[in-house]
Amino acid sequence: MPHHRIIACVFVLGIAGGLLSGCAGVVVAGGAAAASIAHDRRTTGTVIDDNAIELKAGDRFAEDKELHELAHISTTAYNGVVLLTGEAPSEALRAQAERLVSKLEKVRRVHNEVIIAAPSSAMSRSSDALITGNVKGVMLTRKDTDPTRVKVVTSNGTVYLMGLVTRSEAERAVDAARHVGGVQRVVKLFEYID
Repeated sequence: MPHHRIIACVFVLGIAGGLLSGCAGVVVAGGAAAASIAHDRRTTGTVIDDNAIELKAGDRFAEDKELHELAHISTTAYNGVVLLTGEAPSEALRAQAERLVSKLEKVRRVHNEVIIAAPSSAMSRSSDALITGNVKGVMLTRKDTDPTRVKVVTSNGTVYLMGLVTRSEAERAVDAARHVGGVQRVVKLFEYID
C-alpha cells in the first residue's frame, strides 16, 4: 500500500478511535497528523504559519462587529496563500474581510471568493462538508492521487483545490473532484512545483 494511503488510513482510524476511546485516539490522531505533516511539501514552519493565519483571521473577523454579525466567512491558508469563502451581504464587507486578512503576517496572496449573499444555512454548510468529504474519499481510493497533498474546500457547491503539486497531480485531483455528486464547479488554486 502506498505511503500516503497508509497515512490517510491511520488518520481516519485515529479519529474514529478518538471518538470511541477518548485520549488514546487523540494520541493516534496526533501521530497521524505528524506523519501527514512529514509527507506535506510545505515546511513544518509553513504549516504552523498557515494555521496561525487561519486563527488570526478568525480573530479579526470576530473583532469586526459588522463582519461578525452579518457575514459568514471562512479562511483557509496553504503555503501563505489565503482562500476566503462564504457570504457577505455587501461588497464593502467582502472587501473589508480581504483587507483584514491581507495585512496578516506571512500572507502572500488572497483569493477572495466570498459571494454577496445572506449567510448560508446550516443545511447548505452540511452539504458542502459532505462534498468535501466525498472528494477526499474519491482521492483516497484512487491510486494516482495523493490526498495528503491537496487541500479541499467546498463553499456553495464550488470545490476549491489548493496545494503544492505537479501539473499532473493537479489534473488528477480536479478529475477526482469533478466526479463527485453535488459539485457545481471546481476551482484550481494550486502552486505548481514543475
